[in-house]
Amino acid sequence: MRDRKIAIVYDWMDSWGGVERMLLVLHEMFPEAQWYTSYVDYKKAAWIPDQVRDDRLKTSFMQGLPSFIKKSRILSLLFFPFAFESFDFRSYDTVISVTSSFAKSVITQPHTKHVCILLTPTRWLWGQGKSYELGVKSYWIMRPIIQFFIHYLKRWDVIVAQRPDKIISISQTVADRCRQYYNRESTVVYPPFDEEYWKSIKQEAVNNKHWIPNRVRDDKSDYFLVVSRLEPYKKVDLAIQAFNTFPDKKLIIVGKGTQGKKLKAMASHNIQFIQDVTDQELGVLYSQAEALIMPQEEDFGYVALEAQFFGCPVIAYGVGGACETIIDGKTGLLFYNQSVDALSDAVADFDHNKYNLEDQASIFEQFQKEKFIRAINTYI
Repeated sequence: MRDRKIAIVYDWMDSWGGVERMLLVLHEMFPEAQWYTSYVDYKKAAWIPDQVRDDRLKTSFMQGLPSFIKKSRILSLLFFPFAFESFDFRSYDTVISVTSSFAKSVITQPHTKHVCILLTPTRWLWGQGKSYELGVKSYWIMRPIIQFFIHYLKRWDVIVAQRPDKIISISQTVADRCRQYYNRESTVVYPPFDEEYWKSIKQEAVNNKHWIPNRVRDDKSDYFLVVSRLEPYKKVDLAIQAFNTFPDKKLIIVGKGTQGKKLKAMASHNIQFIQDVTDQELGVLYSQAEALIMPQEEDFGYVALEAQFFGCPVIAYGVGGACETIIDGKTGLLFYNQSVDALSDAVADFDHNKYNLEDQASIFEQFQKEKFIRAINTYI
């Protein structure tokens, strides 16, 4: 396998999250692979391995576009299709695209095998498009053009979804969407959860069980936790609105994104935002939290696994990937109406003492890193 020429294609590189952890495993598997992406923000993508950053990363013409276009998922829609089709993969044996957008649209020759790891069908076109409507309104002059282009993109997205030779979905939820929107069957391979790595972090958290990162204000009072990109589809606003009604309950929100300023403006005094935490700090935050709050519909839900690994139950919207990573009533509490009232009721009813996650170690078996590596090697 090492003598095969492999390319790894990802939508864009400007943040850190569960997907990026999976990309690092792919780099571990294929250290000589060439990487392609539409654009990269090196300051926000510090996770990129030095070997890739130095001489194994190619960007498209979008790298030279103004930052306000690249940061807007709406405006950038006009450029993504052309960006990925502009790459030349004729010299490669295998192309692995990792995408929740348009990386799957790369053009390959018959001798090149294209395996797509599908994070979800293009997010703002299918199912979760309403989460991005506010972004369209922000550019009201262009709104009619963008809406027409989105209609065209839906048709185009279905066509390019037929290009990969093999589609691997990261959850059964995503596989169902792939069948619904693209009329394609796919194989489910769960993203890798590196237990050995997190065990070392967990031991540090145990050793520092009376410590909370300095950036968390006041005392060591009980708190709930959100760990998320601050983007519309993550529905962090629901958590904020819910906890605005509980002035005696503390909420810590870990993350950053395009909605940061807006979300901070709507938060009351019992809600705190922090960002750029280390895994060590994150481990301590998980281990001391009452529960992790997940108000969004997840494709998979890597942070839910992280939280449970540290003994932190999860209060989650019971649709999508959460149903595959959380055992309702044992490792977390699911609510089934994505509303402020439903989340508020779940928080009010939640009792941390009812959950004993130390006895639920078996839930991580299907997400083992070794299983992911074996499966990917099988299909490429």
